[in-house]
Amino acid sequence: MAKKKSRRKVASKKGNLLRKLVIVGIALALFITYFGYRKIYKPNVRIEQQAQQTYLYIHTGATFEQVLSSLTNCNYLCDVKSFEWMSVKMNYPSHIKAGRYLLKNGMGNRKLITMLRAGIQVPVKVIIPNVRFKRKLAFEISRQIEADSLVILRLLGDDNFLNQYGFNGRTILAMFIPNTYEFYWNTLPPELFGKMHSAYQKFWNESRMKKCESIGMSQLEVSILASIIEEETHKNDEKSIIAGVYINRLNKNMMLQADPTVRFARGNFGIKRVLAKDISIDSPYNTYLNTGLPPGPICIPSIVSIDAVLNYQKHEYLYMCAKEDFSGYHNFARTLEQHNRNAQRYQRALNKARIVR
Repeated sequence: MAKKKSRRKVASKKGNLLRKLVIVGIALALFITYFGYRKIYKPNVRIEQQAQQTYLYIHTGATFEQVLSSLTNCNYLCDVKSFEWMSVKMNYPSHIKAGRYLLKNGMGNRKLITMLRAGIQVPVKVIIPNVRFKRKLAFEISRQIEADSLVILRLLGDDNFLNQYGFNGRTILAMFIPNTYEFYWNTLPPELFGKMHSAYQKFWNESRMKKCESIGMSQLEVSILASIIEEETHKNDEKSIIAGVYINRLNKNMMLQADPTVRFARGNFGIKRVLAKDISIDSPYNTYLNTGLPPGPICIPSIVSIDAVLNYQKHEYLYMCAKEDFSGYHNFARTLEQHNRNAQRYQRALNKARIVR
C-alpha cells in the first residue's frame, strides 16, 4: 500500500509540474506574441502635423542608415529599435528604393517597411510653366522632382539626344506643353523627356493636326508663332486677332516685325519702347531683319495661345500697336498710314508717362 501511495504522489507531482510547464509555456507564448505584435503591428509612426500625414523623401542611392536618419531626425518613429529590428527581419536594408512616400500617423512597422521596400510611392504633380529660357525650365522642374537642374539643362541642349523626339536645342521648348503632369519624384531626366514627348503627342490629337494642315503650318511652326503671341499679350480674347495679323504677314512674305522677338534677342523683356538699336540687333530671332518665323519658340506658349493660332481670326489687318491707355490691348490697322497714326498715339503716351525704355 505504501508503494502505491508513493507512486501516486510521484505521479501527482509530475502532473503538477507538467501543468506548471504548460502554464509557463502559454504565458511565454503570449508574451512572445505580444512582444512580436508590438514590434510588427503596433502603431509606430507619429505625425504631429494637423493633417496627420507627411511625405518621406528617399534619395537615389540612399543607405538604410540615411533612411533611418530621415525618420528619426523628424521624430517620425515612436520606437526606433523596433523599426530597426523589423527592417532586418524583412531584409529592407538590401532593398532601399528612392522615392516620395506618404507617411500616415499610426502606421505600424510592417505596413511602413512593406511600402518602402516595395517602392510604393505617391506621384508628384509637376507643373510645366510658361517660361522663356531652358535654364528656367530646368530649374522649375528640378524644384518639383529629384532630378538635378544641370542634368536637365544639358539634355535640353543636346541635339543628339533630342533628335529621337524630332527636336533640337532651339526647338525643344515646343515639346513642353504647359500643364500639370504626374511623375514619380525620382523620375530620371531621360524618362522625364520620354513622358513629356508622350504628352506632346497626346496633345496634338487628330483635331489639332487637321487644323495645322488647314492653315498650312507644322506643329512646330504653330508653337513658334504661339510663343510670340504669348509674349505679345496676356489678353486671351485678343490672341486669335493677333494670330490673324501675323499669319496675314507670313502669307504676304512680310517680315513679322514682332517686338517680343527683339526683346528675346536682347534678353531684356522689360523694354516698353523698342528703339532703332534694338531692331538692328544681329540675331536669327530678330523678325525686323529676318523674314518668316524665328528658328525656335521664344517661350513655352500656353495652350490658349496655341489654339489661338489654330483658330486664328480671319481679317485684313496687317499691323498692330499697343493701345495708348496701357490696357494691354492693341489697335489694329489695315494700312501702314493707319498704323503710323496708332503708333504716334502710343509714343505720345510713353512720352507723357516719361517712359524712355
